[in-house]
Amino acid sequence: MLKEFKEFAMKGNLVDIAVGFVMGAAFNKVVTSFTGGIVSPLIGLLFDSDFRDLKYIVKEGTMNDAGEAVGEVAVLYGDFLTNVIDFIIVAFVMFMIVKGVNKMKKKEEEAPAEPAGPTAEELLAEIRDALKK
Repeated sequence: MLKEFKEFAMKGNLVDIAVGFVMGAAFNKVVTSFTGGIVSPLIGLLFDSDFRDLKYIVKEGTMNDAGEAVGEVAVLYGDFLTNVIDFIIVAFVMFMIVKGVNKMKKKEEEAPAEPAGPTAEELLAEIRDALKK
C-alpha cells in the first residue's frame, strides 16, 4: 500500500498541482497586500476613509470605555469589495497565464507539416494526360 501511495504521489500531474497550489497561495498574499496597501487607500480617498472600514450600520451599538461599538450590527461592504478586487486580480492573472500556455501549446502543435503530395484532382489530371498520349 505504501508503494502504491508513493507512485500516486509522485505522478507528474499531482506534483504539478501541488506546486501550482503553493505558488497560488503565495501569489494570493501578494495580491492581498497590493490591494490592501495600494488599491484600497486610493479608493479610500474617494470615500475619505479607509476602504476596508467602510460599512453600513444596520443597528447602532453603544460605546464602551475603549471607544468600540458594542452590539453594533453592520454590513462590512468595504471588506467585501476589497476581496472582490482581490479575486478579479487573481482571476485576470490566471486567465493571462492560461492564455499564454495555450498560445505556447498552439505553436508547438503548428510545427511545420511535411509537404503534402499531389491532390486527387492533380493525379487524375496526370492520368488523363498520360492516357491521351
